[in-house]
Amino acid sequence: MRPEKSLRIGIDIDGTVTDPSSIVPLMNESFGKNLRYEQCTDYNLATIYDITEEEFLLWLDRHGERLYDVAPVHGTADVVLRQWHQSHRLIYISAREARHMDVTVKWFERYQIPFHDIDLIGSHDKLSAAQKWQVDLFLEDRLENALQLSEELHIPVFLFDTPYNQGMLPALVQRVTSWEEVQDKLLHLPVR
Repeated sequence: MRPEKSLRIGIDIDGTVTDPSSIVPLMNESFGKNLRYEQCTDYNLATIYDITEEEFLLWLDRHGERLYDVAPVHGTADVVLRQWHQSHRLIYISAREARHMDVTVKWFERYQIPFHDIDLIGSHDKLSAAQKWQVDLFLEDRLENALQLSEELHIPVFLFDTPYNQGMLPALVQRVTSWEEVQDKLLHLPVR
């Protein structure tokens, strides 16, 4: 059963639309490690790679553009988002910095992933952006964001299952393992 109204869907980019494992090979290359994605059980990769937060931020500053350019699409995100584009407003809210808008837009164009708005906020705190865009639903991979958005905005959040976001979830946060599952859950989402 399809929701009867168009939804304003807030969508994280990295780890949600892009494959969540895509950062690992680049981090391994830079830091001389041979970690597997499954070993990344903490969202804070500085902890996983035994580096300082400052070293990680410097790495991201130097390699972010490359990371955002080479990341593969997460499963069938492109297919599902093309289907949603006509029915729902797709608002991408990302911790990427605004200076990465060009590489972000080119990546979306390369994979023919539609969007209505892209908001690169430069912070993991997505609450004010989600409020500004008045989203009805959010798709995320970071547990802390999912919990905050569902609690503060009283909206459903679909949390993509990863090694780094395990834990108990409140009723409004539903764990998903694929974009096909997201598609199915959206079709059965109660209309508010």
